[in-house]
Amino acid sequence: MVRRCDIPALVLTALTVLLFAPGPGARAQEALPENIEIGLSMDRVAITADFSGADLTIFGALDNADPLISRQGRYDVIVVLEGPARPVVVRRKDRILGMWINTESETFVNVPISYSVATTRALQDITEPKSYRQLALGADNLYLEPLDRSDSPATIEEFAKALRQLKRSTGLYSERIGGVQFLSQNLFRATVSLAPNVPVGTHKARAFLFRNGLFIKETSAQLAIVKSGFEQSIFRVANDYGFLYGIFAVSLAMLTGWLGRLIFRKD
Repeated sequence: MVRRCDIPALVLTALTVLLFAPGPGARAQEALPENIEIGLSMDRVAITADFSGADLTIFGALDNADPLISRQGRYDVIVVLEGPARPVVVRRKDRILGMWINTESETFVNVPISYSVATTRALQDITEPKSYRQLALGADNLYLEPLDRSDSPATIEEFAKALRQLKRSTGLYSERIGGVQFLSQNLFRATVSLAPNVPVGTHKARAFLFRNGLFIKETSAQLAIVKSGFEQSIFRVANDYGFLYGIFAVSLAMLTGWLGRLIFRKD
């Protein structure tokens, strides 16, 4: 039971709590998590036959970033430009009777044709390997699904490793440490590589935000890479009128062979 003389003290305590307690707007602002956004200067890149590779710049920003954590440099960003996924066949050659012959092969479905990574720091300095595996982030952590699941895991892993090495040797899989730079506490710029043999199609730019080694947020944007000029016309005709294009290609080959025979025949 509360005595009458204690009521003013209770009222005063309640008013004090109400006056100094944060309002709904302040509580909502404190509860807002960090967010990340990216933007492309262009959503369409046209390449020609003499394309020798280029760098693509992606700009981004952090929303609701903690100023103290930003000043301490404890935010990390990883940006990935992932090419269209297609089936890929990996073959192994063995030397038989003095000749190199394809002996075994493994088919993987939905393999990104290209995969470029840019980071603020070395990957091992950003977070744990387990996080990369969970996010399927990085060329070594991409899940390469085999067409034939009955093959032994050792064989599948062997061909998957060979596929990654082949992609790296051709420049289609690349990694740029320090390719993401903060221009201010909230703004950053990422530079990813476009290989000379970059595939045409829809590419996906993805940005991953980490705070103190913990994954916070991911965002994405799309980029279309197309052929331009005469090459684009041939590419479009070959896709839209495949049968007629095939007849034309065979006829052109026969005509070229006949003309070559006339020009270079010996009397």
